[in-house]
Amino acid sequence: MSELREHAGRRYAIQSLYAGPDDAWTIELSEAVPAPAAWAGIPNTMSHRPGAAFLAAFVPDEDPTLEPTVHIHSHDEHVIPYEIMRWFMEQVTEQVERCRAAYAQQKLEAVE
Repeated sequence: MSELREHAGRRYAIQSLYAGPDDAWTIELSEAVPAPAAWAGIPNTMSHRPGAAFLAAFVPDEDPTLEPTVHIHSHDEHVIPYEIMRWFMEQVTEQVERCRAAYAQQKLEAVE
């Protein structure tokens, strides 16, 4: 799943995916890049897509004792506007809450 947002003339993307080997959800923040020209003829296709991630949050969903972490993936300096960082962290917070609620539900069902 990916979401796009424009801020001050620049486009940003958040992409969420499950990293099986890490047993964690990954939420990535990147600048959005133009979609390939070949996509132009496809109905309901986005004009931009996520680029290379420069921030990635890992939210473990199998072990509640592991803390979510944010990793910086960049060789260059990136300036992240406050509103974009808030948007990213809101997405991370929502994923943490979903994972913790699911784990609590599983624990409750195991007791019953």
